Amino acid sequence: MLLAVIVGCEIGFWVVLLAGLAARYLLRWRRTSNVLLVCVPLVDLVLLAASVIDLRGGTTAGFAHGLAAAYIGFSVAFGHSVITWADARFAHRFAGGPVPPRPPKYGMARARYEWREFGKAAIAWAVSCALLLGAIAMVGDGDRTEALNWWLVRLSVVLGIWSLWPITYTIWPKRPKRPEHVES
Repeated sequence: MLLAVIVGCEIGFWVVLLAGLAARYLLRWRRTSNVLLVCVPLVDLVLLAASVIDLRGGTTAGFAHGLAAAYIGFSVAFGHSVITWADARFAHRFAGGPVPPRPPKYGMARARYEWREFGKAAIAWAVSCALLLGAIAMVGDGDRTEALNWWLVRLSVVLGIWSLWPITYTIWPKRPKRPEHVES
């Protein structure tokens, strides 16, 4: 059942976000748009409440509980960026806004961009792990929370792999391709 709540929350995130952007750019309802966009994080609270209720009800923690923690961590760390990304594209498409900026492709600018993204991933990891550890402490039964320990390891491995991008862009910055010399 918790998996269905996670799917519903993901759908709810996009529905509330798109409703907020449509109110802003298509209907020109600025206040309504602001209210809807402020409500986007409420989706995370619904998921958090569903997870807590499920675990307090005696359910053994499983894959879905770990996924819920990872989802909330991602949403906390990357939610603002996703909203900004969607807002820029919606403004460009429907309100004559400027072309949305793209991430830098080369050099240290790209390395800085990758470090910023890694920083968000580290925040997502920290929030997710805090939620997992909180759930483990709340349940207080190692047998019922074994799956959550596995999620702690999984998320740490993902963060470790993610660190390779900024490290490699810092050590070996990507350079633009040189045009081939054409002889006449």
